[in-house]
Amino acid sequence: MGSRDRSPLHTMPFTGSGLRNMAFYAHQLRRGFSSSAVRNVVIKHIMVIGGGQMGAGIAQVAASTGHTVTLVDTSEDILKKSVKGIEGSLRRVVKKKFADKPEAGEEFIQKVMQNVAISTDADSAVQTSDLVLEAIVENLKIKQDLFGRLDKLAAAHTIFASNTSSLPITDIASSTHRLDRFGGLHFFNPVPMMKLVEVIRTSATSQETFDSLLNFSKALGKTPVSCKDTPGFIVNRLLVPYMMEALRLYERGDGSKEDIDIAMKLGAGYPMGPFELSDYVGLDTMKFIIDGWSAADPENPIFAPSELLNKLVAEGKYGKKTGEGFYKYK
Repeated sequence: MGSRDRSPLHTMPFTGSGLRNMAFYAHQLRRGFSSSAVRNVVIKHIMVIGGGQMGAGIAQVAASTGHTVTLVDTSEDILKKSVKGIEGSLRRVVKKKFADKPEAGEEFIQKVMQNVAISTDADSAVQTSDLVLEAIVENLKIKQDLFGRLDKLAAAHTIFASNTSSLPITDIASSTHRLDRFGGLHFFNPVPMMKLVEVIRTSATSQETFDSLLNFSKALGKTPVSCKDTPGFIVNRLLVPYMMEALRLYERGDGSKEDIDIAMKLGAGYPMGPFELSDYVGLDTMKFIIDGWSAADPENPIFAPSELLNKLVAEGKYGKKTGEGFYKYK
C-alpha cells in the first residue's frame, strides 16, 4: 500500500471504538478512491447515438475539438449520409475560417474527419467510451431500452447523457444502475452554430458527473447553463408556452399570424416571430412536447393543447421540413 493509505489505518488502536473508527475510515477511503476515479476522468472518447441532424452536429463539434467520436445508428446508409453532412458543414466552416488558406482548411477537415468513426454496433462501441450521448427519437421506452442494455456493457466510469428536449432525464435514467452517472446535455440546432448547452442534473446525479458534463461542454467551446430536471428545462419551458400562447391569440381572432410575427420581431426584437419559429422547430415537435406536458400536468392551462396545431399535424403540415405549416415554403 502507498503512503496515502497508511496514516489513518496504521496508527489506530484495536479497541471497540477503534475498530468502528477503522471501519469508518476504510469506508471513507473507498468512497474517496471511487469519487476520485470519477472526478479524474477526462472525457475524450464519446459515443453519439443517432446519426440525424442533432447527432451529426454533436459529433462534428466534438471531433473538431479533439475528441474521438463513434457515431452510431441502425444502418450504414444513415451513417454515410451523416458523414457526408458533417463534411459539408465543415466545408462551410472552412470557407469562412480559412478563406485565405485553402490548404490549411483542407488539412483541418481531414484532421476532424479522422476523429470520427461510424458503427452500427453500439454494444461494442460503448465499451471504450467515456461518455455515451443519445440523440435519437423522442420516445421514452426506446431510450430506456437502449440505455438499459448499454448499462450492462459500459465501463464503470462511463457517463450516460441524453439530448432530449422534453422528456424527464430521471425517467430515462431509471432503466440503468448508474443514476449517479446520468445527466442531460441538451444541445440546440444547428449544433455547430448554437453556443448554448443545457446541462441537466437529476436528484441522483453526482457532483463529479455534473462537473464532468460542464467541463465537457466548455471543452466543446459551448456555454453551459445548469438546469434541474423540470419540464422543458429552461429554454423550451419558456419558449414552447410562448409559441402556444401566440397560437391561441391567433385562434381567438385577436391578431393575424403575420401581424403577431411582425409585432414580436419589431416590438420585442426577436429574430423570428412565433409562427415562423414554430414552422422552423416543427409543428410535430411542438405537438409532441405540449402533449407530453399536458398529460403530466392536465390542470395547467399553459400546457393546454391546440385544435389548430393538432389539425395541421394531422394533415402532415409540420412546417419548413414538409413545405407547409403556418406558412407555405417553396
